[in-house]
Amino acid sequence: MRFASYALFTSLVLASASVASAQQQQRPPSPVTVVTMKAQTVTVTSTLPGRVVASGVAEVRPQVNGIIVERLFEEGSVVKEGDVLYRIDPATYNAQVVAAEASVSQAQASLDSAIRDLNRMEKLRETNFASEQSLDNAITSRDTANAALQVAKAQLLSANIDLDRTTIRAQISGTIGLSLTTQGALVISGQTNPLAVIRKLDPVYVDVAQSAADLVRWKRKGPEAAGPNVDTKVKLTLADRTDYDQTGELTAAEPNVDESTGVVTLRLQFPNPDEMLLPGMYVQVEMPQGVIENAILVPQEGVSRDRRGNPTAMVVGADNIVEQRALTIISDRGSDWIVTDGVKAGDKVIVEGLQKIAVGAPVVPEERTEQPVQN
Repeated sequence: MRFASYALFTSLVLASASVASAQQQQRPPSPVTVVTMKAQTVTVTSTLPGRVVASGVAEVRPQVNGIIVERLFEEGSVVKEGDVLYRIDPATYNAQVVAAEASVSQAQASLDSAIRDLNRMEKLRETNFASEQSLDNAITSRDTANAALQVAKAQLLSANIDLDRTTIRAQISGTIGLSLTTQGALVISGQTNPLAVIRKLDPVYVDVAQSAADLVRWKRKGPEAAGPNVDTKVKLTLADRTDYDQTGELTAAEPNVDESTGVVTLRLQFPNPDEMLLPGMYVQVEMPQGVIENAILVPQEGVSRDRRGNPTAMVVGADNIVEQRALTIISDRGSDWIVTDGVKAGDKVIVEGLQKIAVGAPVVPEERTEQPVQN
């Protein structure tokens, strides 16, 4: 009796499966939209925060003491190296130059007298009317007077340098900021506070922090691995999330890893003709991390996750039957995933109609056309 019941149950199950299979075979294939994959060389980038730094900074400080009598620049203007910025009252330093010139004249006169005495002493020595000691004394006097002249000339040079320093000039070309002193103010040589600051803003530097591990990978598999035709320029995003219209290049890396954070500071250089980038500004940099040959860009809408969180894609296989592929994703690029395994060039990845299909189901694929640009 039990055997008969079991046989009857089995027959019913097989009959139901046959009916379901027949219904599935009679169901028309679902239309789906696909994108045909293409292999290409892809530069992998990462977005890193950065800070803009002036490529040159000169703090204007006095090198002599005195009263500021004149300011000769407009705040916020562009100055060139050598332009006069301030003048210090030169009266005291003019007097020092005059005194130094007098000392030089006096020392020269003493030297001339010592030379004449030496000449006379040499003639007297030749006729034995002067002793050897007298000749030696004359030579010593001549050398002493010559040394005194050199000291006087050095003092005159120093006085002229101090006088020249009463005219304060720009040490670099760039944009000068606010004047931090006024006419009539007393300034001191080597004072802590600058009179003004000049910053060179074209080009500018952008300092970013990158993990040491990423830097090692970038150097080992860097942009050169893909050949000279790959664009390896560094792109910049401004604070308002718009793209900067100039590209930069990596110029230097700090040869040290921060022990607390494990990052390395990289310095990038960007042209800044319109002075859009200002020192201290925070920006975002698209830093190249390496180049992948024969990578596949899979639209993100065609990728889903299984129960374990692994990325998968539905692909139209032979006889237009749906297959599921496990993907190896490296990174994202815009609206695509950069995939190195799971799909290959020529595969048709389903991007629309996924809710109506299942693995093993027949479909009617249609290639997706490019969406028109909305004005």
